[in-house]
Amino acid sequence: MIVIFGAVAGAAWGGYLAKKRGGNRLDIAQYATSSAIAFGLLALFASIFLARVL
Repeated sequence: MIVIFGAVAGAAWGGYLAKKRGGNRLDIAQYATSSAIAFGLLALFASIFLARVL
């Protein structure tokens, strides 16, 4: 659940950032995809850490 939320939040943030910087449609898609992957990985590691600690 945390991983899905992280990926969706990353995609939204990346798309917003690219649009704010004046990117075209492909720029927005690339930023959204790369941010979704990065945030999803961070959320995965956070989820594993929380599962081990708790």
